[in-house]
Amino acid sequence: MSTHSANDAGKGVGADRNRIEREISIAAPVERVWAVLTEPEHVGSWFGQGEPTPVDLRPGGIMQLDHGQYGQFPTTIVTVDPPRRFSYRWASAHPGEVAVEGNSTLVEFTLTPEGDGTRLRVVETGFEEIAIPEERQPTAGYDSHSEGWTGQMKNVKQYAEQLAA
Repeated sequence: MSTHSANDAGKGVGADRNRIEREISIAAPVERVWAVLTEPEHVGSWFGQGEPTPVDLRPGGIMQLDHGQYGQFPTTIVTVDPPRRFSYRWASAHPGEVAVEGNSTLVEFTLTPEGDGTRLRVVETGFEEIAIPEERQPTAGYDSHSEGWTGQMKNVKQYAEQLAA
């Protein structure tokens, strides 16, 4: 279930276009969901092109996201608090550029045990603080990411639930 309601869709006035928030319940323990979000072979499967994703899992480390036709994105890891919180900066408007404050949004994952499963929340903020070139708006702008996270959360759920326990 998403915290994004149909009521918010397409609404320019009063809508917060600086923050995207999605939540989903996953029938997998938090340790498995953590692995899916942070381990090279898993990230490459649910987000990338199926190849392992280089991940230097430490604050200041780089996770290289391969977004296929949209480019390669060296994200900068901000928070590593296993298995609860993981965040990184993503310069989605600037393929190939290392993500730093000023050219990137902040993506934050929060994992909460929920029975035998996990409640996964993602929040991406900072769209209003960055300049997105016009030609990158369709893939790096708020609307693109708002739609994108809805699909990616489903990908994480499906992938984590299919992994052998």
